[in-house]
Amino acid sequence: MQNRRRFVSQSAALAGAVAFPLVAGAQPKTVKVGVLHPMTGALAYSGQQCRLGAQMAIEDINKSGGIKSLGGAQIEPLLGDAQSTPQAGTAEVEKMNEAGVSAIVGAFASAICLATTQAAAKYNLPHVVDVGVADQIVERGLKNTFRFGPGYKKCAQVAMANLLVLNKAAGNPAKTVMIIHEESLFGTGTANLLSAELPGYGFEVKEVVKHANPTRDFNNIVLRMKAINPDIVIPANYYNEYALLVRTMQQQKVTPKAIFSVLGGAASSYKFVKEFPDAANGIIDCNHWFNPKDKRSAELRKRVEAKGQFFSYEVFMTYTAMGLLADAIERAKSSDRAAIIDALASSTWSNNVMPYGPTKFVNGQNEGAQPLMTQVLKNDIKVIIPRDYREVEPLFPLRA
Repeated sequence: MQNRRRFVSQSAALAGAVAFPLVAGAQPKTVKVGVLHPMTGALAYSGQQCRLGAQMAIEDINKSGGIKSLGGAQIEPLLGDAQSTPQAGTAEVEKMNEAGVSAIVGAFASAICLATTQAAAKYNLPHVVDVGVADQIVERGLKNTFRFGPGYKKCAQVAMANLLVLNKAAGNPAKTVMIIHEESLFGTGTANLLSAELPGYGFEVKEVVKHANPTRDFNNIVLRMKAINPDIVIPANYYNEYALLVRTMQQQKVTPKAIFSVLGGAASSYKFVKEFPDAANGIIDCNHWFNPKDKRSAELRKRVEAKGQFFSYEVFMTYTAMGLLADAIERAKSSDRAAIIDALASSTWSNNVMPYGPTKFVNGQNEGAQPLMTQVLKNDIKVIIPRDYREVEPLFPLRA
């Protein structure tokens, strides 16, 4: 019974309220929500993780009584596969609009989100962006688009400021940087920002190398890295390429003073830590991360792992994005798209596991969103910055 009470209490954080009994025989209508992610193609793993987070959130919301202001209406997910391309994502938005969804949550990758939010805007269809970090997503004046997490400008600024602090505290051992990034909007945009910012913090950018998605061989790039011998390597790529790059560095015995990631695809990944613990050891990342001091984070992680999955940022980012949308529908007291957009725009939602505080949207961006700095130490991922969320002291440089 105690377990049941805990579950209901936890689930209510997403649903916004506990269930009220319905009139006997009455069946509340459903609220259709599009859940759109790359389930096939190069980004399939991340897309599948996002869908898991969305489905777990919907399950919690519905079990807690659904949307109370709509008589307990259940959220009905309409699942879409963006196939790891913007074009397929746009086609799925068209299908979801025709099916009568009230809103969409998705679509992980920046390039896909850029396309799907634009497509949804044609129909005044609310689109909550779960992960996509390219700031162009929220810089086009689209009234239907809301991003709950931080963009790559915010993440780059936080990362550079903290790199400067870490380096200074260690006696400024690191002076040169090499950036390796994937070719799409996310990787290219992040690399451009870092290239522009790093010199102002006293770091020389020795080289910026772009690679294709997918890439199955990093030997030549790592040979180039060995020749340049940068103090810090900054990867900006998705999971598969990030993991392969770092493993190739390990195999070729390339050991910079630090691997310092900004939105690293595998850097803050329990999957990577478990599968390649030696390669992962010591990596620092500035990324989406949950509040480690919120007990609900640990509870959610246990539930994800009980399903045989890893508690990746894709899971908890999409879980909370769906919670944000449910709260907006609750306050809108309607499944009407315009009403939901108005409710999202005025959101102050804070009952979640992210270190954001009350939600405040300005031009579609949650101003309270912030990344945390993590480091892989002793086969685990721990928060090192900021102090309010710190679990362990940072280790920098990793090698003298």
